[in-house]
Amino acid sequence: MTEVMTLIGGRSSKQGTALCAGKLAPEYIELTSVVEMNVEDMARLGLSNNSKVRLRTPVGEAVLRCKGRETKDLPSGILFMVYGPMTTQLMAGDTAASGMPISKNIDVEVEPVPEAGTGT
Repeated sequence: MTEVMTLIGGRSSKQGTALCAGKLAPEYIELTSVVEMNVEDMARLGLSNNSKVRLRTPVGEAVLRCKGRETKDLPSGILFMVYGPMTTQLMAGDTAASGMPISKNIDVEVEPVPEAGTGT
């Protein structure tokens, strides 16, 4: 089952702290390899915390772990990701003359990735 949702890229305080250890440090890689998703959307897609999900845009795709957020914190149909290598795989090169790729309101296809050996 694939759904289209809206991805919002951004920064987090944990990302800033992990960046001090370096972009190749496990803490930074872990933070930038997670997509936050509304828990109701996750349930509808058969996902739970740490399930793998594929996000796809016209310019690329990324497989990430998902983390549930309550509706009061993240509305249905909206995804949040911390900027990093995975978000850049999903963004086009257009910067609208800002020098920063457009990273808000990106339509992405969301698809659960079956866990190895489970068939689900």
